[in-house]
Amino acid sequence: MRQEDIDRINALYHKSQSVGLTEEEKEEQARLRKEYVAAIRASLRGSLNNISIQEKDGTITDLGKKFGGVKDV
Repeated sequence: MRQEDIDRINALYHKSQSVGLTEEEKEEQARLRKEYVAAIRASLRGSLNNISIQEKDGTITDLGKKFGGVKDV
């Protein structure tokens, strides 16, 4: 997500606290928040899919392949 979008989310929040939002601004705020949450989830999912753990027997388990649906390239 672009920094401009995050700044707009913050500006709309502050405006909602001070003077209120129009219906169009409320819709924009909801859309931007939804995009922000989707971006955070995608980032977290990408990070989690890159985790590998070493088992007690010394083998390496790639959690992205095991649980995240990541395919071998």
